[in-house]
Amino acid sequence: MLADDLASGSLGIELLDSGPGRATLRMSITETMVNGHAIGHGGYVFLLADTAFACACNSHGPVTVAAGADITFIAPVRLGDDLVATAEERTRYGRSGIYDVTVRRDDEVVAEFRGRSRTLK
Repeated sequence: MLADDLASGSLGIELLDSGPGRATLRMSITETMVNGHAIGHGGYVFLLADTAFACACNSHGPVTVAAGADITFIAPVRLGDDLVATAEERTRYGRSGIYDVTVRRDDEVVAEFRGRSRTLK
């Protein structure tokens, strides 16, 4: 799935690790990702977390999409920061699931994301 994701690929997002219900991805904040306040645009942080979520919830095989998601930004990110998003499955029930993603810069948590998935018929 990730190999065909042009949006994530064009941003340099790379898969570091994956397994059933989990995934770890990396992305560097580039100058085109920085907003007018000289901090990384939250949309890019969300996109990284969402991509990790997508990899984790699709790890079981059937095509699975987001039913909803939200994010809490904890610390700003800056030009040159290397971010790592780690997604972990919390539960799957029927065709639905809940996944948590933590985005870190080194050991510092910069965002927490929760995604709700739905497997397509």
